[in-house]
Amino acid sequence: MTNAETVDAVEVEVRIAASPETVFDFFVDPDKMIQWMGRSAELDPRPGGGFRLDINDDAVAGGEYVELDRPGRILFTWGWEGEDAVTPVGSSTVEVLLAADGDGTRVRLIHSDLPSVESAGKHGHGWRHYLDRLAAAATGEDPGPDEFASAQASQD
Repeated sequence: MTNAETVDAVEVEVRIAASPETVFDFFVDPDKMIQWMGRSAELDPRPGGGFRLDINDDAVAGGEYVELDRPGRILFTWGWEGEDAVTPVGSSTVEVLLAADGDGTRVRLIHSDLPSVESAGKHGHGWRHYLDRLAAAATGEDPGPDEFASAQASQD
């Protein structure tokens, strides 16, 4: 892969009616994580600690935490399990920035080091879906069933 083939970043933003401290926990607590993303989560939220998210029968994401700066920033690697994964475990980087915005939080997620425009498009679609679910879960609402959890999701 050359640099010309690498998409610089996918950026997704959402405002959540909860404090940065509350939103931060939804990225590091497995019980809170699965309220908005994944059927099960194994999280070790410390630099070098791993994470694994079982989204559905065909999509399991994994990586490791790189930096945690509570409550403003989380940096972790990301990718998909499987021999044919275009974006293998740990091959891309996700940065989550949490900034106080009145009585809520502005969440800015930047996913970089993706291998292609197609991969960036799929990840952008996925992150928009999941940040909308996070916005509900972090305020105590039930985001409802995750359509990706039962779908034949195509990871990339």
